[in-house]
Amino acid sequence: MAGRFDYLVTGGAGFIGSHLCERLISEGRSVCVLDDLSTGSIGNIETLLTSSRFEFIQGSVLSVETVNRSVDMCDEVIHLAAAVGVENVINKPVETIETNVSGTENILRAARKNNTKVFIASTSEVYGKSWKVPFKEDGDIVLGPTSRNRWSYACSKALDEFLALAYNHSYGLPVVICRFFNTVGPRQSGRYGMVLPRFINQALTGKPITVFGNGTQTRCFSLVSEVVDCVLALMDTPEAVGKVINIGSTEEITILELARRVREISVSESEIIIVPYEDAYPSGFEDMQRRVPDVSRLVDLTGIRPESDTTSIIRKIIEYGIPEGTQ
Repeated sequence: MAGRFDYLVTGGAGFIGSHLCERLISEGRSVCVLDDLSTGSIGNIETLLTSSRFEFIQGSVLSVETVNRSVDMCDEVIHLAAAVGVENVINKPVETIETNVSGTENILRAARKNNTKVFIASTSEVYGKSWKVPFKEDGDIVLGPTSRNRWSYACSKALDEFLALAYNHSYGLPVVICRFFNTVGPRQSGRYGMVLPRFINQALTGKPITVFGNGTQTRCFSLVSEVVDCVLALMDTPEAVGKVINIGSTEEITILELARRVREISVSESEIIIVPYEDAYPSGFEDMQRRVPDVSRLVDLTGIRPESDTTSIIRKIIEYGIPEGTQ
């Protein structure tokens, strides 16, 4: 490691992280990425590797020494590294909790030394089973029992938020916390259970489009480039420090309708198959019926919000090519 960088992006070889890094480099910023490539891919950042303003460190946020050195040489930190995907969360609960909680703690401790500004990526999963839609940042969260590791991800990310806010309140560390709502776009893999790339992969390869549950559950999908816009705008907004902010589209769509729209836009003859949760996941799996953000705080702070509609997002992903992942 050498030199000094404008940004450290943990998880920068991942889906959102790689798009963020591309934007920063295109704007003339210097970027250091810390990623263990457990779910990210070097291919996502391949075009950046030759830039003199870009450095890649293959390492884990669980390594205190690596985190300390990485944070020390950067002016700001965008912490995206985390366990990814429902399937990973269910199958690797220990790794999920350790990566999310210990990794974030390492970042915050390192940042405190020089009062380095930190962006903490959280998730709409934090809202759990709440029915108070649209979800407001100050609303109550409703998680399932600890006996179902489905909720370990949401709980670990909520703990990340508590920890970051504690560092802000106790030490004055400038932190910005954002809850992402189903960010999608080119390069996203369906390998870890992400629904839209999985549907598109199935449609474009002629396989059955598998809808888990009964298909009536709803989600809001945001284009990654617009999410990146919001992240960078919030990092440049002093009033966002010490706050939790939703980032997401407010266009609600059922998963069954999403499958139908993917099939129509891709001109696919794939059959849409309903797969009950008990056949798709381990016994006792629970899901949220609706997940819709209130983005008034985001708009008040930045004046922007993700606005691309689901149909145009599907078209962009299809134009890019078949997403990875066949499940």
